[in-house]
Amino acid sequence: MSKGVTPQSQNFSAWYTDVVIKAEMADYGPVKGTMVIRPYGFALWDNIKEAFDRMIKETGHVNAYFPLFIPKSFFAREAEHIEGFAKECAVVTHTRLKMDSDKGLIVDPESKLEEEVIVRPTSETVIWSMYKKWIQSYRDLPLLINQWANVVRMEMRTRLFLRTTEFLWQEGHTAHATAEEAQEETLTILELYRQLLEDYLAIPVFTGLKTEVEKFAGAESTYCIEAMMGDKRALQAGTSHNLGQNFAKAFGVTFQTQDNREDYVYATSWGISTRLVGAVIMAHGDDKGLRLPPRIAPHQVVIVPIARNEEHEKLIRDFIEPLVFGLKEKSIRIHEDWTDNSPGFKFNEWEMKGVPLRMEVGPRDIEKDQVVVVRRDTGEKIFLNKNDLISRIPNLLDEIQSGLFEQAKAFRDENTFNVSNYNEFKSIIKKGGFVRCGWDGDPETEAAVKEETKATIRCIPFDENIDDLHCIYSGEPARHEVIYAKAY
Repeated sequence: MSKGVTPQSQNFSAWYTDVVIKAEMADYGPVKGTMVIRPYGFALWDNIKEAFDRMIKETGHVNAYFPLFIPKSFFAREAEHIEGFAKECAVVTHTRLKMDSDKGLIVDPESKLEEEVIVRPTSETVIWSMYKKWIQSYRDLPLLINQWANVVRMEMRTRLFLRTTEFLWQEGHTAHATAEEAQEETLTILELYRQLLEDYLAIPVFTGLKTEVEKFAGAESTYCIEAMMGDKRALQAGTSHNLGQNFAKAFGVTFQTQDNREDYVYATSWGISTRLVGAVIMAHGDDKGLRLPPRIAPHQVVIVPIARNEEHEKLIRDFIEPLVFGLKEKSIRIHEDWTDNSPGFKFNEWEMKGVPLRMEVGPRDIEKDQVVVVRRDTGEKIFLNKNDLISRIPNLLDEIQSGLFEQAKAFRDENTFNVSNYNEFKSIIKKGGFVRCGWDGDPETEAAVKEETKATIRCIPFDENIDDLHCIYSGEPARHEVIYAKAY
């Protein structure tokens, strides 16, 4: 266990915060609830962002940018939507400050806005006001736009990366000519989210439909990916919403159909955020710190030279130069640690930061024409001949990537239970884990279970099976098989 890090088994929440800070992922901002993403944490987010950006561009989506400030009146047009965000909105009422001889710096009362402005909690309203200008005919559809942006939600209970007053995300907003196209888009994006989490972040997910209570405000339906964290709690890692014609009707966005009728367009919206950085930490981390999947790790290999003097340093530089060149030719991300810290300090630091492979090189290794490679996921120490290294490193990174996924999947499956009675349900929820069980479809049942256990329905999984299933709470025949868990 790294010095100063709370063990997971002792306090998972404290462990998480310790790792975020000590691995230099993020720090607390000067305004309560805000977060400073440090370069190492931002590099991880950048790699996640770039992976998904490629995916959406390959499926015909394009990026744009919309304003941070939204007229308050826009929100009033979609009542259900604003009700879902009203308590989290930051509002701008004035535009200037001035110095007062008695009070110092104050808000200039003469600068009061005629219409108050909302700081973007999400962009549906401002985007649909623009879509009204851009969409006239079926020839303008589909409109497949995404933006990478920051949003502000005045959260009362915050946690670095998982829930902060301001965070980074992508939000896709698409317009379609038919309900069928909108539904296809919603599910296409959900599948891309699944691929991102499983293939890049090495985190297995359940995919499914949110209940009416849990769906996005203003949506016809919401689909999600749900992941299990290391403390057996659920994390909603991404959502894709079919908005139907709700926002089009609120903003009067109509189009001329191919058969010369006027109709409202159909819409979707979808998003993932920097909480995925928190997901990686909680799904894979251990008491030594991070364990990063190679496909998104800022550094896939860190080289730690074991040099006692300048002569050793030159010897090592000459030895590793062709190796570094060869690995970079294979697009391996390498960092060389030539700081004057001790080797032991460097080992601990890079273990904390979760670099998948650590390569140790000293004069004795050079004499044997080899390097020592240490896997962060298993701690295994491997002696690689210089001639084999360039071909072996990519294979080792692939093994670590798949190994982290399989380990996370085994952990999730071992802690996902099917139960037949409410007492057993409560016992499992109290200890932690996912429960697959029957639900009668009644929102009152959903609310009662949440009140009694703090567990919520994470999703109605696509592979649900209600044969001979009864509601865990009411005993009535089940309308759905659902996944319950306590969640972040």
